[in-house]
Amino acid sequence: MSETITIKQGLDIKLLGGAHQEISHVDSGFYAIKPGDFIGVFLKLLVQEGDKVKAGTQLFYDKTWDFLRLTSPVSGIVKEIRRGAKRVLFEIIIEPGTVQEYEDFGKSDPNTLTKEQIIEKLVQSGVWPMLRQRPYNVVANPNDQPKAIFISAFDTSPLAPDYNFIVNGEAEAFQTGIDALAKLTSGKIHLNLKRSESISEFFTKTSKVQFNYFEGPHPAGNVGVQINKIDPINKGEVVWHLRPQEVLTIGRLFLKGYFDAEKIIAVTGSEVIKPAYVKTKIGACIQDILKNNLKEGNLRFISGNPLTGTKIDQQGFISFYDSQITVLPEGDYYEFIGWALPGFSKFSHSRTFFSWLHPKNKKYRLDTNLHGGHRALVMTGEMEKVFPFDIYPLQLLKAIIVEDVEAMENLGIYEVVEEDFALAEYLDTSKTEIQALVRKGLDLMRKEMS
Repeated sequence: MSETITIKQGLDIKLLGGAHQEISHVDSGFYAIKPGDFIGVFLKLLVQEGDKVKAGTQLFYDKTWDFLRLTSPVSGIVKEIRRGAKRVLFEIIIEPGTVQEYEDFGKSDPNTLTKEQIIEKLVQSGVWPMLRQRPYNVVANPNDQPKAIFISAFDTSPLAPDYNFIVNGEAEAFQTGIDALAKLTSGKIHLNLKRSESISEFFTKTSKVQFNYFEGPHPAGNVGVQINKIDPINKGEVVWHLRPQEVLTIGRLFLKGYFDAEKIIAVTGSEVIKPAYVKTKIGACIQDILKNNLKEGNLRFISGNPLTGTKIDQQGFISFYDSQITVLPEGDYYEFIGWALPGFSKFSHSRTFFSWLHPKNKKYRLDTNLHGGHRALVMTGEMEKVFPFDIYPLQLLKAIIVEDVEAMENLGIYEVVEEDFALAEYLDTSKTEIQALVRKGLDLMRKEMS
């Protein structure tokens, strides 16, 4: 049995509203693909409003990288093409038909195909963008030679979905996905599991992978942390990564011969009446999923988890890579002398409030209030307590601010992405948008290195 890697620096934020292990089926009235989900792409539209599409019909292709093609998750009609400032593509919305039709990409056994044939099928079907690369956290380039592929089979972020529950019973599709991935790298496929969880049996029976076990608080489930502890990225190296549901989508493509966009989403948050799981498709409208399941009040809707998710409105759509919807109270209020109150209902990592006297397993109903305004970025030592990389986080952030490319490189920017700084942002007394700052630095490095 593999050695367990223990993550000591980190923090578990325990919130009310974790999903119960029940699954219902929801057919949304509209689905959307959002180009903004894909970093650094320059997409050209291939359809117009009113066009009929099938599941798997190409909607966009990238002007720079021909391998990047995005396809419709459902068959139906292109209802609306939304654009933002300077006519930038914002969303393409599909209204599904009563009968679902699929583009036929052909059933096949990946064990009998070449690497080039597998890549071609993944590209043409629109499944390829599910593979992302480190550094930069962008869509993987099939012309690269990844030294390894990492699959994080657990998530430690607040209210995170349970992948053991989600993928249960999908052993054939999962193994087929692994078989396809095995043709894409000469290195190892790392399947990373949480030691303290009851691990699904079919995970442990998967072949062609190396099992790695982790324990510890968030961000132990972040693939960046796992890469750092198992096979760190050096300059010039590339690693690919994906989540278990994305492996399933790849497997179904080969087993069924078409793009099956089915996805199980965890509906979470303290403002959800009955948090549970729903089976829907990629890009579903959350209004249909949350119908008659919300408490009253001014609410924040998030595609993803509370730390790294994207704020959307109640008529918004689930992002391409997300397996979670979170609903929290909006923090649109001022609290008179809040700093002087005991704060028994407030979560506090630094023991600022007396809530630290509560049992460790207490769960909190937290809102989105920042509890203060922007301040100077000062050294407090708090970031290092939740940052498990062998990197100086504050120094790296300062290098990004002044755009010192050499310092950024020396301080380890190739090993991190936004989500790795989410806890640092949460605890930051300066209220700096650290994740946006890290993305700015990554985009600068990618531009400099291209």
